[in-house]
Amino acid sequence: MTESRPEPSDGMVGTKAPTKGKIPFGMRLFLLINSTLRFFSRSKMDLSQFPPPALAGRTEVEPLTNPVIISDLHLSPTKPKTIMAFVRFMKSVAPRYPELVILGDLFDFWLGDDAHPEAKPVMALLKLHAATGRRVLVMPGNRDFVLGEGFAQAIGAELLRDPVVVEIKGRKVLLAHGDEWCLRDTGYQKFRKLTHDPVWQAMMLKKSVAERIEVAKEARSQSETDKAQKFMDVMDVVEGAVAEAAKSAGVDLVIHGHTHRPAAHVFDNYERWVIPDWKLDGVEGAGKSGCITFLDNGRPQIQMF
Repeated sequence: MTESRPEPSDGMVGTKAPTKGKIPFGMRLFLLINSTLRFFSRSKMDLSQFPPPALAGRTEVEPLTNPVIISDLHLSPTKPKTIMAFVRFMKSVAPRYPELVILGDLFDFWLGDDAHPEAKPVMALLKLHAATGRRVLVMPGNRDFVLGEGFAQAIGAELLRDPVVVEIKGRKVLLAHGDEWCLRDTGYQKFRKLTHDPVWQAMMLKKSVAERIEVAKEARSQSETDKAQKFMDVMDVVEGAVAEAAKSAGVDLVIHGHTHRPAAHVFDNYERWVIPDWKLDGVEGAGKSGCITFLDNGRPQIQMF
């Protein structure tokens, strides 16, 4: 199997020089989390009562018999072709499998389970699918990292912690979104550490939707600027980090998304399979979408459609 043409992944924030007279976005995030930590220290809020997404998600999952795995659809109202492709997938492909697994970035952005009425049609499709008795398992990505239990419960899905070990056709597999292994992208890793902090998430989700939108707009603007300045290899996974994760988990198969580089990487001790991203809209629209499924012998395969 040959690797598709490399495309940049979507780390969120880098190190753009600040505009004169304006506090840099990274500094505002730093000040924000520090003030939040002081607030929670005073209030002694018990986060376990209302766990933010970083503390939610299952770490133990019932075995999967024959799943179809997708990721990086980046659904949004501005991507009608991708949405229609997802509708077709849910009607014609997903029903062939007893389990549907979504490993992050189902949505192009997600500001909280209370913030996206426009996502109701997508949620209705997933809920209808789960109502047939099929399992739906969802993992947050780097664009929808605050996808939480509220969303999962609304559609009848199982929320997964990232990463998680799951048995598939009798074989232990490490499932992940994949962004945590892009260690050469140091700017993004700093951002990821901050935004995956449960205190930071709890504070952000207490803000109004309008306030969250403003933070997201600036983060997206910074992301696009920064991404254009990075080499593609910087935004790919570090193979040694994946190998170490596989060894620690006791698996010989890793499946992830995020990098938008669908391929099978086979090594002596393990295999790393990258899920196809979906790209059908805009100037980057290449009519590309796909999934990972499994042969009867438990070996993965990439399917493009």
